[in-house]
Amino acid sequence: MTGPTEDGREARPAPATSVPFAADRLLDEAVAALVAHGVPSARVDAELLLAWASGTSRGAVQVRALTGGAIAGEHVERFRHAVARRVTREPLQHITGEAHFRALTLAVGPGVFVPRPETEGVVQFGIDALRATAVAEPVAVDLGSGSGAIAIAMDTEVPNAVVYAVERSPEALPWTRRNIEAHGGTVRLVEGDLGDALPELDGTVSVVVSNPPYVPDDMVPVDPEVRDHDPALALYGGPDGLDAVRALTETAWRLLVPGGLVVVEHAEQQGAGVREVLARRGFRSPETHVDLTGRDRTTTATR
Repeated sequence: MTGPTEDGREARPAPATSVPFAADRLLDEAVAALVAHGVPSARVDAELLLAWASGTSRGAVQVRALTGGAIAGEHVERFRHAVARRVTREPLQHITGEAHFRALTLAVGPGVFVPRPETEGVVQFGIDALRATAVAEPVAVDLGSGSGAIAIAMDTEVPNAVVYAVERSPEALPWTRRNIEAHGGTVRLVEGDLGDALPELDGTVSVVVSNPPYVPDDMVPVDPEVRDHDPALALYGGPDGLDAVRALTETAWRLLVPGGLVVVEHAEQQGAGVREVLARRGFRSPETHVDLTGRDRTTTATR
């Protein structure tokens, strides 16, 4: 009930406050919905979404759930809306607007490929090679940069390197540019195709790294997050999935100094094919390496 204030004006009712909700019950509710819609890692996704919705960390969410803590009402509504999007199999990273890659937090969304954890190991080969070179300012190139994950990782972890990011997609380029600017703006972004990029750098580059499109055209991914949301330009690599690998191999041969390293990410069934492409061009010692799950993931070779 309200009445007039001391100056005679009618007082407005106090705004209704949202009711807090128990964190453990909220998470259980979300996990049940996610599981029912086939979302993998439902508990992890629920905790990450609640952390995002409440502006805290996943660890803090876990502690709150274990100790009977509550979530503020406005955060509850934001969380439930996010879960409603996730059950449609919209990628988690599109909902939160960010993806974590090594020590980086990158902005992502529709039009750009979401960087995967396995690529963290791929870029390590490039970082190690840059650190090992005797050149004062070694040059590195990321062909098909997308979000900029590989280029920015090399740039931030090897500060003396000069790093170029090459990307041609008009949908991905705004994300590449945004992430480069957010992490110091020192990566040199070039709009172009990985097949003919950077002729002015021929014979001067120490490391070329690429996570190219490598899914064969007729192998449509099963996961809706990939099939319906990752850009086709970043996924499909021709009939055998190696068209982009062949193109980047020619570019890497042209760019690299003698002794320079090329690093290529690929599917686990493609190691032999990638080694053959590299060896045919003249690269020495092509070698395929496994990721943390034991699957063939990366092939390296020396110019």
